[in-house]
Amino acid sequence: MPSRNFSEYMGEWLYGENGYYATYKNIGKSGDFYTAVSTSKFFGGSIAKHIISLVDDGFLSKNGTVCEIGAHHGYFLADVIEFIYTLRPKLLSTLNFVIIERFDELQEFQKNYFNESFGDAVKLTHYKSLSELKCDNAFFIANEIFDAFPCELYYKGKTARVDGHKVDFDEDNEWVKSKAEKYHKDRGEIAVGYEEFAKEMASTCSKFEFMSFDYGEMGARPDFSLRVYAKHEVIPFFLTENEDENIKREELFAKSDITYDVTFAHVKDAFEEAGVEFIELKAQMVALVNMGILELLEMLKENAEEKIYAQELEKAKMLIMPNFLGERFKMIRFKKETK
Repeated sequence: MPSRNFSEYMGEWLYGENGYYATYKNIGKSGDFYTAVSTSKFFGGSIAKHIISLVDDGFLSKNGTVCEIGAHHGYFLADVIEFIYTLRPKLLSTLNFVIIERFDELQEFQKNYFNESFGDAVKLTHYKSLSELKCDNAFFIANEIFDAFPCELYYKGKTARVDGHKVDFDEDNEWVKSKAEKYHKDRGEIAVGYEEFAKEMASTCSKFEFMSFDYGEMGARPDFSLRVYAKHEVIPFFLTENEDENIKREELFAKSDITYDVTFAHVKDAFEEAGVEFIELKAQMVALVNMGILELLEMLKENAEEKIYAQELEKAKMLIMPNFLGERFKMIRFKKETK
């Protein structure tokens, strides 16, 4: 295996021919980690309520596009559609539903799942990249996408090079160094690809809102956050001195998820540079409450058996409780409206 920069190594780990995301993976109790989507359908329900509010406010056309980027199983968008059907069924026949998914195997899984769930009632269109989609008006949603962009590793002026699975900080990379200085990092992860992604979305559509959920903070962490998730075990990428990091990485490579905390200031700057307006960054807990998750639960309480309500309430609590997903995960929102 030749020497390469870390973003190439991480890209192969996640997206290579045999990479972690290239094939179907379970998420949730039987997988490597939980997401908001695997926790409760009311995550998608809150987004559905928000989409309807955008239509009512006149920002999103009833003929607009609802697009999920990196949908994995397709469960999230399916939950959104299910709640749109419950709250405003007429919109199902007018809105256009799109998934951006690069992997054929996952596209096939999503198509089968939607066919089993909705039959001919919902038309789903797939594209392999945002650049293939051209529309006038859209709502874009992505869950945990920015932590899955490959990154470079930076330490005191030097950028990491990977030989096999061994990491050495001995490269000079001016772009990485400039980003590290901009976000006041003397060590940590520098994401690669935010700028291209923002430009691509900006050129796709003249009027849109984009919302994403991820873990991280506006400012950069003062240290490395890179870690691996395997069967709900969190394994630091840089292990302690008495463990052989190289052997551990070789065992985990492409078989488990590798991720890091998002520096949302970097995401914000990338979109603003592409001409897209930053709206807000807030805790997932606050975002979901503002979008109406409590009202949706109240509707369920009025229309379902007490046992079902109690079960769904416990799941939804995990989305908004500060000690689970509510505080650590953030919602970032952008808007573009050509005058």
